[in-house]
Amino acid sequence: MKARTAVPAALLLTLTACTTGPSLENRGEVTAPPGDSRHLTVGSAGFTESDLLAQMYAQLLNQAGYRTSLITVANREIYEPALESGQIDVVPEYAATFADWLNAKANGPDAPPVGSPDLDATMKALRRLATPRGLTVLDPGRAVDQNAFAVTAAFAREHHLRTLSDLGASGLPVRLAAGDECVQRPYCEPGLKKVYGIDITGIDPKGVGTTVAKRAVQSGQDQMVLTTTTDATLGQFGLVLLADDKHLQNADYVVPVVNRARAGGEGATKALGKLNDVLTTADLAAMNQQVDSWRRLAQDVARTYLRDKGLVK
Repeated sequence: MKARTAVPAALLLTLTACTTGPSLENRGEVTAPPGDSRHLTVGSAGFTESDLLAQMYAQLLNQAGYRTSLITVANREIYEPALESGQIDVVPEYAATFADWLNAKANGPDAPPVGSPDLDATMKALRRLATPRGLTVLDPGRAVDQNAFAVTAAFAREHHLRTLSDLGASGLPVRLAAGDECVQRPYCEPGLKKVYGIDITGIDPKGVGTTVAKRAVQSGQDQMVLTTTTDATLGQFGLVLLADDKHLQNADYVVPVVNRARAGGEGATKALGKLNDVLTTADLAAMNQQVDSWRRLAQDVARTYLRDKGLVK
């Protein structure tokens, strides 16, 4: 496997402009059979979890006889067109987020969202949007990186809280550490109030899952923080997640997305699908921790995990 390459956005834009995906008049139909190029480029969005997933994808493809290169393109506005054009062949994505992104690209920023807590409906919408662009969305596994809410373990024990429903039923006032947009986003303050009946008294704009946000909850300044299900640092702050038992959050399951003409064949699909049988949300969180807290290389963490699961030698 070749070393990772960081591709300048300007260069990638130039290259994607010189290559072609499905023509506009042919979008809506798929005319080419799935391809099986033996040298595939795996893209990462440049954050820890995406790096880990890209490394696992590359190593699984190597095990199946492919040659792989990895590149990092942090901007979805850049890497998605590169995926369509075939400059990038495989990327890890998140079902609901990517569905809504493609929907906005196709139908405008004000288009009603198609991602939802329903995984089957989300996948159907995602594939409907991806297929005309020459993309194939492979099956999701068990791993999901959704928005999630955490409180201190002491607060949870004191008030007997395991779920967001428990918090709503408690009637406790809650100041929430989150991003500015939480006030308007349906999965955040409005949803917590409407779906769970939680008494949100205010939003402390400290960002999503940031250190300063977690410290605000740890100190008691705030009672809850918006983070993600694969946040590996919660234990360091004495925090625990409350279960989203009424499924407020969208189905952001990890899904590989491939360029159909280059990587849509059975070989790549089967190789990447092996991860679905083993990878869990907890596994992702643990690997994130090894990279972020223990300073291990994503490549090494990915290799160890795949070897432990018997997926690579």
